[in-house]
Amino acid sequence: MALEYDLVVLGGGTGGYVAAIRASQLGLKVAIVEKGKLGGTCLHNGCIPSKSLLRSAEVFKQTKEAEQYGITTENTSLNFVKVQERKQGIINQLHQGVKGLMKKGKIDVFEGFGRILGPSIFSPTAGTISVERDDGEENTMIIPKNVLIATGSKPKSLPGLELDGDFVMSSDHALDMETLPDSIIIVGGGVIGIEWASMLADFGVEVTVLEYLNRILPTEDEAVSKEVERLLKKKGIQFVTGAKVMPDTLKKEGNVEIQAELKGEKQTYKADQMLVSVGRAPNVDNIGLENTDIVVENGAIKTNEFYQTKESHIYAIGDVIGGMQLAHVASHEGMVAVEHLANEDPMPINYDHIPTCIYSNPEVSSVGLTEAQAKDQGYNVKVGKFPFQAVGKALVHGETDGFVKVIADKSSEDLLGVHMVGPHVTDMISEAGLAQVLDATPWEIAQSIHPHPTLSEVVGEAALAVDGKQIHG
Repeated sequence: MALEYDLVVLGGGTGGYVAAIRASQLGLKVAIVEKGKLGGTCLHNGCIPSKSLLRSAEVFKQTKEAEQYGITTENTSLNFVKVQERKQGIINQLHQGVKGLMKKGKIDVFEGFGRILGPSIFSPTAGTISVERDDGEENTMIIPKNVLIATGSKPKSLPGLELDGDFVMSSDHALDMETLPDSIIIVGGGVIGIEWASMLADFGVEVTVLEYLNRILPTEDEAVSKEVERLLKKKGIQFVTGAKVMPDTLKKEGNVEIQAELKGEKQTYKADQMLVSVGRAPNVDNIGLENTDIVVENGAIKTNEFYQTKESHIYAIGDVIGGMQLAHVASHEGMVAVEHLANEDPMPINYDHIPTCIYSNPEVSSVGLTEAQAKDQGYNVKVGKFPFQAVGKALVHGETDGFVKVIADKSSEDLLGVHMVGPHVTDMISEAGLAQVLDATPWEIAQSIHPHPTLSEVVGEAALAVDGKQIHG
């Protein structure tokens, strides 16, 4: 006998389980189908484990530099086994928390691979879910009124550059390393590649980053990417931009050797291991989309602003629809989708209001338009920029590199974008995000009194600097 639900969520990652909770709050009968563990990539193979490793790397680096704070340490060493144990402990704790939230919301969780069926004896429309298990048990059939696809994404590689998990790794493989290599080549200078480069350098690994474009972090404001490259070079990281990696030259004989083309010339790079970080691909394969009228464009499911697919009772959110592949984006997309199917009349998401974060050391965060994007869209911009070096709390912390950059429209005074690089900026970006939501001006940000001494003073000063009125610069 098939089971009936108001909503079935395919995928129990951050977007999926948050959507399920919101649906439960609205009184819907909800189920999640998850082939792995609740929490998905973010909890088990992404955000949480990588940030745990980054924190250990930061503490290790700070401990080695403790003498500048008047603290003498001797024989500082790294126990990477304990680093990994700490990471796993955090994952386990949060995993138990998510399972508890499912019980609290009376959300049924089906373990197995969910596949969407077409019209059948179970339902005259596409959307019945077949839950397939590995243990030989008969498939479970679920008949939902609505379906939410939240199947996430997987690491990409380059054609011909096969991931073996040993010499050539994805970020998923790297998270499970038992020992650190002495040297590594990272292919890709985007967000994930730069986080790993920063972390591994702080752990003492020799890092070379090969980036195809002419600068790292190409989606960030150019001033930010230049500052990050400058600061990471001080850690000893080698950056090679404009590098076209040649997969057919890969050699794996006790280490990794590969060639890259630079301005028409071939260069050879060698290291113990290679990490390929060239983006993530939506998980659209084998989930039954061919049994529906759902449209897939450029490998991602196409939806409207409320995340409905061409099948109006089937929604899709998160990495599987492309766009901003971020956990907090997937969560909010899930809430909008659920509220829409429940006739709650939600507001569509304005993606210019979504903060992004990079957890390298130094950290990077931003919201809104870069200076180049603003100019391309026809704005006459004015810019304020203020360094952490002029802020007392940054000196106290011993972290004075970086800046905050504020971009505004000259004619309307509207805030267009805020970009930060420096200590704890991933925690400070929410102020700028709120300013964007409230359609604030730099003057209004400056009118918010920032307590002294705090790192947040740099935001107020940068807002004043838009009109040349900064106090301490």
